[in-house]
Amino acid sequence: MRIAVIHGPNLRLLGTREPEVYGTDTLDDVNRRLTEAAAGLGVEIETFQSNHEGEILDFIEKAAPRVRGFLINPGAFTHTSIALLDAFLGVSRPFVEVHLSNLARREAFRHHSYLSGAAVGVVYGFGVQSYLLGLQGLVARLGGR
Repeated sequence: MRIAVIHGPNLRLLGTREPEVYGTDTLDDVNRRLTEAAAGLGVEIETFQSNHEGEILDFIEKAAPRVRGFLINPGAFTHTSIALLDAFLGVSRPFVEVHLSNLARREAFRHHSYLSGAAVGVVYGFGVQSYLLGLQGLVARLGGR
């Protein structure tokens, strides 16, 4: 089983961007921990990061035939991108939305997600652990370990 992990805008800045909100782990740290967790679950992951909405949409379309599902931290696109929602609906693959911070404790504009209603699950507020919990939940939903 293969899962695609998508990191949205500004996530390359992890480790230095607002560490009091997002922690000190870098994107490489997140990907390393995800790769280790995936191996323990008996699945493979491929990771992708972009600051550009169109590149993320293209990735979803191209990856869909080779993956069973998606794990995504859409970053700010959470609150703005109907196109991202439409891409997931269009490829008919389950996805889990994850966020490092607790969106409910953030600014009011961060409380709405265009994706969460279509996601099989949403995990937020646990730092890097949000990704790991999301991966575990997605794999379980897909019938893996």
